[in-house]
Amino acid sequence: MEKLNIVQSSCVPINIENVDTDQIIPARFLKATNREGFGDNLFRDWRYDDNNQPKKDFILNNPTYKGQILVGGKNFGSGSSREHAAWAIYDHGFRVVVSSFFADIFKGNSLNIGLLPVVVSEGFLADLFAEIAKNPATEVKVDIQNQSISILALNKTEKFEISNYKKLCLIEGLDDIEFLLSKKDKVEAFEKTHVIF
Repeated sequence: MEKLNIVQSSCVPINIENVDTDQIIPARFLKATNREGFGDNLFRDWRYDDNNQPKKDFILNNPTYKGQILVGGKNFGSGSSREHAAWAIYDHGFRVVVSSFFADIFKGNSLNIGLLPVVVSEGFLADLFAEIAKNPATEVKVDIQNQSISILALNKTEKFEISNYKKLCLIEGLDDIEFLLSKKDKVEAFEKTHVIF
């Protein structure tokens, strides 16, 4: 997994509430079992028309907006538990998703692959959307070690919550299995000093 500590980037805003996982990655694209390639179909039905032509009015088709941070409206990632939604966002190039509320399963699926969901207050989110609308090049700094997110142009910062375990995994670039393997020596030492029946 890619190490993630500080992300400083411009943002792609999707100011829509209740974005569910079927909108993020429609069910017809869930045939693959590895994580690669899902980014091509991120928000597929919002990005393309029936003739597979890009819709000019959808934000991901606007070259003005780019960056590693996706900013979503309240209740982002609701709906089914498909982990492919997190895969699609990550595969498209995002490393952070910001919202005032995430569905728990989406949040867990994201952290498991190195995509950081950052929960901010509704006021902070509104300020972020307003600043991006004013200046699409607005940069946000996310500091995982210090658990802070800052809108640099406004000199505005908030703290966010993350478990110590997931924080360590992101900073070290370890998924759950890699974390366990990193403790192999300790496990083997424990086995040698304990009788197993």
